[in-house]
Amino acid sequence: MNTRNLRQAGFTLVELMVGLALGLFILLALLTLLANVSRSNSELSKTNRMIENGRLSVHLMQSDITHAGFWGGLVPQFDDLTSSVVPTLASAGGQVPTALPDPCAPDWTSNEYKANVMGVPVAAYEVSGAFSRTAAGSAPVCSGIVTTPVAATDVLVVRHAEPCMASATGSDECGPVPASTNDVYFQASRCSTAPGAFLLEPATTGAAGFGLLQRDCTAAAPVYKYASTLYYVKLVNGVPTLMMSRVSNGTQGAAQALIENVEAFVVEFGIDNRSDTGAAPNFTSAVTWTGTGYASPANRGDGNADTYVRCTTSTPCTAATLMNAVSVKIHVLVRTDEPTAGVTDGNQYELGASADKLTLAAANDGYRRQLFTQTIRLPNVSGRRETP
Repeated sequence: MNTRNLRQAGFTLVELMVGLALGLFILLALLTLLANVSRSNSELSKTNRMIENGRLSVHLMQSDITHAGFWGGLVPQFDDLTSSVVPTLASAGGQVPTALPDPCAPDWTSNEYKANVMGVPVAAYEVSGAFSRTAAGSAPVCSGIVTTPVAATDVLVVRHAEPCMASATGSDECGPVPASTNDVYFQASRCSTAPGAFLLEPATTGAAGFGLLQRDCTAAAPVYKYASTLYYVKLVNGVPTLMMSRVSNGTQGAAQALIENVEAFVVEFGIDNRSDTGAAPNFTSAVTWTGTGYASPANRGDGNADTYVRCTTSTPCTAATLMNAVSVKIHVLVRTDEPTAGVTDGNQYELGASADKLTLAAANDGYRRQLFTQTIRLPNVSGRRETP
């Protein structure tokens, strides 16, 4: 066989170049698809983290706010629908609050301060200054704890007795009352010979210092640890972060970071200002007290929120207002932890519906944001005002 007449088989240069070009196009398409999938996954992950942060913020505060005003079954004098006695002010030995108790300046030797704590289970203060995503405002309360807060946002204080009981023996859920501690505990009398009596003080002598009795007027009444929690938004290394401070050793403890990228926080209170009218125990609408002109000396309303208010620097809330708070509406603005290229947030956000709501102008940056709003009923306050 003559091999000189055989031609070599294979690709020509043109065919090779066309094949390489097609391969490059396919590779480019695959790389583009991979980049898009990766970018989509990254954006989805950022959005999911933002939603988780918002939901977790609301959940944590909701679980705490729901217990606000729980005092071991004790009904404050001004909320006792069975009472025919006109409630008296805390300054005169009664339980009607006269002032907002400073959580960072407790006076556990003052009966008036203790009555104010019981009468105002929730309170809020606005951080002074115009809202800024880079500059802090001035603390309206607890300046040693509320450091570098985000201006124009709110500081929320929630007070109640812990829902689990303490005891001398440690047989109950929360363990024993320590033999000697500055931690504050609460005990309410259930004995008919001491109606309305309560103790709210450091357990410096352990359970021995809490001698109020059960309904049989023999056994010791339950003892509960006192809880006071403070929430606010702080700039931590430039990152807005939801902070929390719990009471410890009788005073508010150092604030701890809870959730990052919570950009703004606003609180509104649902106020029950509809009093029943008529004879005792509901009283008449002609009576006023504490100089505020409220409809009745107790304002023992119907347990429903008639109006929502926000406590601001220009219109701060008073004890006479917040003693009638039956619900809390929280507004939490959360952003993603990283900006997104090619995205511009031009939205305006309104935190609140009252006249003193916080309106935030468009940031015009690459962060995505979402506003979370939740209305939380205070069953320990609203429930005891409900009438069958």
